[in-house]
Amino acid sequence: MDNLLAGIQYVLNLGPTVILPIAILIIGLLFGTGLKAAFKSGIIIGIGFVGINLVIGVLVDNLGPAAQQMVERFGLSLTVMDAGWPAAAAASWASPVAAILIPICLFVNVLLLLFKGTKTLDIDIWNYWHFIAAGATGYVVTGSWWIAILCAVIYEIIVLKVADWTAPLVQKYFGLEGISLPTGSTAAFGPIGILVGWLLTKIPGLNKLNADPETIQKRFGIFGEPMMMGLILGILIGILAGYDVGGVAKIGISMAAVMLLMPRMVKILMEGLIPISEAARNFLQKRYGDRDIYIGLDAALSVGHPSVMATALILVPITLFLAVILPGNKVLPFGDLATIPFYIAFVVAFLRGNIVHSVLAGTVMVALSLYMATNFAEVHTLMMEGAQFTAPDGATQISSLDLGGNLFNWLILKFSQLLDVIL
Repeated sequence: MDNLLAGIQYVLNLGPTVILPIAILIIGLLFGTGLKAAFKSGIIIGIGFVGINLVIGVLVDNLGPAAQQMVERFGLSLTVMDAGWPAAAAASWASPVAAILIPICLFVNVLLLLFKGTKTLDIDIWNYWHFIAAGATGYVVTGSWWIAILCAVIYEIIVLKVADWTAPLVQKYFGLEGISLPTGSTAAFGPIGILVGWLLTKIPGLNKLNADPETIQKRFGIFGEPMMMGLILGILIGILAGYDVGGVAKIGISMAAVMLLMPRMVKILMEGLIPISEAARNFLQKRYGDRDIYIGLDAALSVGHPSVMATALILVPITLFLAVILPGNKVLPFGDLATIPFYIAFVVAFLRGNIVHSVLAGTVMVALSLYMATNFAEVHTLMMEGAQFTAPDGATQISSLDLGGNLFNWLILKFSQLLDVIL
């Protein structure tokens, strides 16, 4: 089992830039594109993800330290540290149940696809760690492999259903034709945010407020362009972090670069995906009529939209403020602040890019996430101890917004605890 897990971990460590081209090559051949077209699509998709990862790296490398500076500057002292999704993913892969859950989750996806239980073929193998995290949660709480498998499969099915449900939004708003986004955290944050967003649109007066990138650009000219929005929001974050003039300018330019470059990287990736998506659609239409199939990919494809990035950057200081004022919260947001764009993608699409409504809905989402992450801290800490993760100084427990503050995983936690009492 250890050798199997080590082999799987080696492949996964290659990342989406290697795994996705191989998966696309295989899928392209299965759907009849021919070797040349499938190989070309795979390489272009790999290049697109290299570009996306580089831009996300710029975001994380600049936003993470700025958040840490804000924490230190305002003297925030909370006892549960948000270790971030990388630590949560590492703990999930280190779980004893990880090795068996990947083939099980692949099998479940294919089975559901064959029997029309889903329209999504989830080839984003790296993000299967969310399913494994649900399984690991069940295992830590109950010690049962069977309950761990059950928890992982339940989580996967829910995520696939949400991916199917949101695919029209993804395709219409982000222009990702034939694509769905079954990223576990994005799917889990979506329903809460969409519900809150829908309620906001029903409140008289508030429902009239609108500030999408197009409206902002028309009103403010060059200062409303996405790169200028990134520059301005980056400068504000730098000021809140207490940076000097040079540091403020650096983070401002970096956020402007993220806003400008991310959509262009997604465009490159879509150039490779379109032939595969069309081939899959034609293949299925010949055999099953007009049945749709979506290629499930990483929600990173959505985070480059100007409305998503603008909303996320505004939510960073709001998240820190909420952590201080919310009674009962013990989580110090840190590691997952840079991944807020992933949590709000579906919400922004549902609200058609209205930044005002998206920020308000995002604020409610983050508040609930902090409470769930606080409640999840004990089990999350046990998972991290299994991965030999050492808690930072000053933190008595570890949690994360991505895993601990994730609605679906929190529900899995409650489900596991209930089964533990019953059994």
